[in-house]
Amino acid sequence: MRVLAHLYTWLLHLGGVGLLALGILDSSYLVAPWGNDLLLVALTSRHPRLLYMVYLAAMSTAGSVLGCLSLDFTMRPLGEKGLEKYLSKRRVKRVREKVGKNAGRALVLASLAPPPFPFTAFVMGAAALQYSRRRMLSIVGASRMLRFLIVGALAMRFGKSILRWAKLPAVQGLLAALIVVCTVGSVLSVYGWIRQSRARRA
Repeated sequence: MRVLAHLYTWLLHLGGVGLLALGILDSSYLVAPWGNDLLLVALTSRHPRLLYMVYLAAMSTAGSVLGCLSLDFTMRPLGEKGLEKYLSKRRVKRVREKVGKNAGRALVLASLAPPPFPFTAFVMGAAALQYSRRRMLSIVGASRMLRFLIVGALAMRFGKSILRWAKLPAVQGLLAALIVVCTVGSVLSVYGWIRQSRARRA
């Protein structure tokens, strides 16, 4: 747990760069629900300045777009059949229906919706179903920027209250549990990607 606490502190010190790195991982191979949101809130609450908040939102957005691009490079060559290797049949069916009907609207919803909405699943589906890469990244970029600006604006308005709330033992315990869940989920996610990559090469 201390290692995870040090990691979070390190990301705080990195500021926008930490948000960029976490955004890349969160939108590709890492399981970190609320990760970027919480880090953005913490940074904005410490320095509640409008231009700084916009900068942080932009870095979070850039990381998310780069993470989606890495997913796109993986899934687009595999096509729809490859999608079934990474997602359950039920989730594949749901993604196929949503993306098939209106991929743009589905991506907007996925980019704006908070966890546990399966954001990466919809990005993978759009890439596998050969939706335009440029459109996908544009939609994700615009929608994520809007989401992070809203989160940043809330942090500027309620920053001091959020910081006091975050110091409560119950909240800290909840965050610690969330970190553990994210760590386990990330390990399993990366393991799954490695296993599937080896299977494809074989």
